[in-house]
Amino acid sequence: MSSAPLRLALDVSAVPARPAGAGHYVLELVRGLARHGGVGLTLVARRGDEARWGEVAPDTPVRAAVPAWRPGRLAFEQVGLASVLRGIGASLHHGPHYTMPARPPVPCAVTIHDCTFFDHPEWHERSKAVFFRRAIRHAARHAAVLVCVSQVTADRLGAVCDVRSPVVVAPHGVDHGRFSPEEPSPGADGRLLAAAGIPSDRPLVVFVGTLEPRKGLVPLVAAFDRVADAHPDAALVLAGQAGWGMAQTEAALAAARHGDRIVRPGYLPDAAVPALLRRASVAVYPAFEEGFGLPALEALACGAPLVTTEGTAMAELSGGAALLAPPGDAATLADALDRALAEGRFTARRAQGIRVAAARTWDESVQQHLRAYAVALAGRQ
Repeated sequence: MSSAPLRLALDVSAVPARPAGAGHYVLELVRGLARHGGVGLTLVARRGDEARWGEVAPDTPVRAAVPAWRPGRLAFEQVGLASVLRGIGASLHHGPHYTMPARPPVPCAVTIHDCTFFDHPEWHERSKAVFFRRAIRHAARHAAVLVCVSQVTADRLGAVCDVRSPVVVAPHGVDHGRFSPEEPSPGADGRLLAAAGIPSDRPLVVFVGTLEPRKGLVPLVAAFDRVADAHPDAALVLAGQAGWGMAQTEAALAAARHGDRIVRPGYLPDAAVPALLRRASVAVYPAFEEGFGLPALEALACGAPLVTTEGTAMAELSGGAALLAPPGDAATLADALDRALAEGRFTARRAQGIRVAAARTWDESVQQHLRAYAVALAGRQ
């Protein structure tokens, strides 16, 4: 890369007001790039969203030009973004959510989070699955560089697409100032959980994430029912906002024998998430498939024993610290929950999880993104 600062345009228009995994990725990427002296960063945001991004990265220019509604946002990327990129003098554009303009005036980096639009279109709204399959195929052929959030995603992308673009794997990190085994002050976690209606004086089986079909909530509810009698004080906490396709999950919750011990606090404030993970007797992330599975890593960073899904990115990132169950297997998942509850929090497995998470930082992730940007610009030159 030349010695001139990188003039990077980063599209943040897809990040909702209540961000989940991919949204948190973009937030941390913005914070990290804004601190880097070699990057001239401009954020391309939704109209009316300037104030939020001004708080995230106070000294970073924001071009709030993108329509707020999704069809308008996607159309703007194709017909209006090019003029924005020219206007800000960008030398590179990063689309962090699968997409890029069809005829970009500058090289494009595109983040691919997972390949579930190909492998499991039933987990998505039909129109989204069709659109994103087309967008990923286009990016795989025409992006100056593809950023994959795990090796699992990179390998799967090569299996389902004709990948002609260079690929850089840039795993997520952990905000260790927020996700830590130690509460910020005595009693702080208990107060946050009480405000959210979550009991903190009993064993907690904790799921954090968007409530949607691919997260494996139906087998999780069944698994909790299997172990609830053996652990009569335990409660299952499903923390997160409801996504689409909730009918099967709602039916499973309605039919659960121990539904009175299932707590649904909804979307939690940022400070309450690590508080909940620190109090968890076991964190469970039984998703069928993920590109990375950031909540699983955050649980390890907080010292929570982790149960997750074998053969996935979560199993890869946990470095042997997690108990694993096959995707959708309620019986094996119940065995893993039972074992974790019986072992308790303070085990060698917990210490191993903290060590694994400590090695994952957002600074390292930003460095891998900078490497990807250098690849993109070198290809254009």
